[in-house]
Amino acid sequence: MTIAADAPRFHVLAVDDSITDRKLIERLLKTSSYQVTVVDSVSKALQFLGLLEDGTTATPPGQKVVSFLVRMDVDVNLIITDYCMPEMTGYDLLKKIKESSLLKDIPVVIMSSENVPSRINRCLEEGADEFFLKPVQLSDMKKLRPHILKGKSMDSNESTSTPSSSSKKKSSNEGILPEWTKTRLNLPWSFLSYFSSSTCNY
Repeated sequence: MTIAADAPRFHVLAVDDSITDRKLIERLLKTSSYQVTVVDSVSKALQFLGLLEDGTTATPPGQKVVSFLVRMDVDVNLIITDYCMPEMTGYDLLKKIKESSLLKDIPVVIMSSENVPSRINRCLEEGADEFFLKPVQLSDMKKLRPHILKGKSMDSNESTSTPSSSSKKKSSNEGILPEWTKTRLNLPWSFLSYFSSSTCNY
């Protein structure tokens, strides 16, 4: 069986403050035939997506009102982001995406070198589609495409979506969580920490 030469190349936005991890995820994504844009912070990711502060909004004295301008030409099919980054975390980025009416259907995958169940559950409950433990592997890239296809399907059928779809997603996350956690815990911590530039306490 041959793959059509004109098969679509999905665009992935990768966010990580570690240059080592950025190079790794970029290489894995390109090897898996994704178009890749890499940035080193949440603020740059928000800028790329067009979630920019609009200083033209009139505000009453002593109050700060922030509005956002979403770039209409952004064509990102999935966002994969590190959790632990300075200033704003991957969780902060996840919340911004899910709060945007135009970007909320873009799948978001969180990565971390730390296996913290409460953090993982919080991200999944907020709407993350996957949570990968670092170092990310080539086999993880195979898990991205179904989320992209699901996101595109939700985009085209948004008006007919039902509450049952969210409960179905939550139950699928609960089923996946123990399996990958068990697999990755076999890796020595010293090897995992090599890929992490800092430790999060939140």
